[in-house]
Amino acid sequence: MNTAQNSEIKTRTPKGAVGAFLLLALLLISPTALARPKSQPAGPATLPELELEGGRKLRYEGSISSEKEVKTKHSFWGRVLDVMAGEPDYHALINPYSVVTDSQGRVIVTDPGAAGIHIFDFTQHKYKFISRGKDVDGLVSPQCVAVDAADNIFVTDSYSGKIFLFDSNGKFQRVIGSIKGEGYFKRATGIAVDSQTRRIYVTDTLRNQIWVLDLEGRILQKIGWNGTGKGEFNYPTELRLVSQNLYVVDAMNFRVQVLDLSGKFQYSVGQIGDGAGQLFRPKGIGVDSEGHLYVVEGLSGFVQVFDRQGQLLYSFGAKNSGFGEFNLPTGLFIDRNDRVFVVDSFNRRIQVFQYFAQGKQ
Repeated sequence: MNTAQNSEIKTRTPKGAVGAFLLLALLLISPTALARPKSQPAGPATLPELELEGGRKLRYEGSISSEKEVKTKHSFWGRVLDVMAGEPDYHALINPYSVVTDSQGRVIVTDPGAAGIHIFDFTQHKYKFISRGKDVDGLVSPQCVAVDAADNIFVTDSYSGKIFLFDSNGKFQRVIGSIKGEGYFKRATGIAVDSQTRRIYVTDTLRNQIWVLDLEGRILQKIGWNGTGKGEFNYPTELRLVSQNLYVVDAMNFRVQVLDLSGKFQYSVGQIGDGAGQLFRPKGIGVDSEGHLYVVEGLSGFVQVFDRQGQLLYSFGAKNSGFGEFNLPTGLFIDRNDRVFVVDSFNRRIQVFQYFAQGKQ
């Protein structure tokens, strides 16, 4: 994974004399010298690393910003052809919002700016972009994304108030929550899928509720209402389902609430403020293998990590565009290998970190 500049599309290389000169230069370089490693991390020679209590650590791994980074398998003559004909145009992140990985290790990113979904497959060196025309059930503003046990892709559309379902190959299956073309969510945002119980959890931000649906879209339950008490919400957004717990970003109550699968309140983390351990613009959330809760602080551009008791363990990041820094970050996801993916929205990239739990260095 390599860092790319923030341009949306790579332009083609000029041909003619300049191309011929570059070709000659390439021919004088051995194929071994020209080839890049299969996985080249972006960033400085010594990658940033946080040493944490108990021998734990967090290490910056790299970033993803375009289709180009997936296609690292490129022969010497393929590179020569790129010089002569110019590199092809690559899809790039424009305004990414949410991220998840599936069982195949593919990185799936929603992009409201591109009105679609990016699928990065670094194992197969493949890339796919999913979009749908703006018809009755067109994808307009894809918000949050989740996958089930079969790698089916569920995406909320905050504009249309619907959930879009794609299979593991990115083929459109159906729309959930569409009645005569109209979505019945006022503002569908966060989403989580429980494959075992075959339930979908989705936040309707403007209704201050979590809706529980079956896989056919039938409404089974509504959780919460507007308020500041336990199990009440003020503009809930992101959801994360981990084991038997449902983590909910209760944005304008400046906290993350943790519920059981029936909607019963368990505990909450955070309080209003812009200091350490406080939340002001909470965005994406994730939970690592040790049960630590990661919360993106969107405005200040860093991630805070809390223990189960709600105590701040550490934070990382800063508001900027360098390695390990963020500018208006949004989504966050932690995979089963404790890789932490942070959507660095305004910098148009996904930054990747590796967390090493105690005793796993």
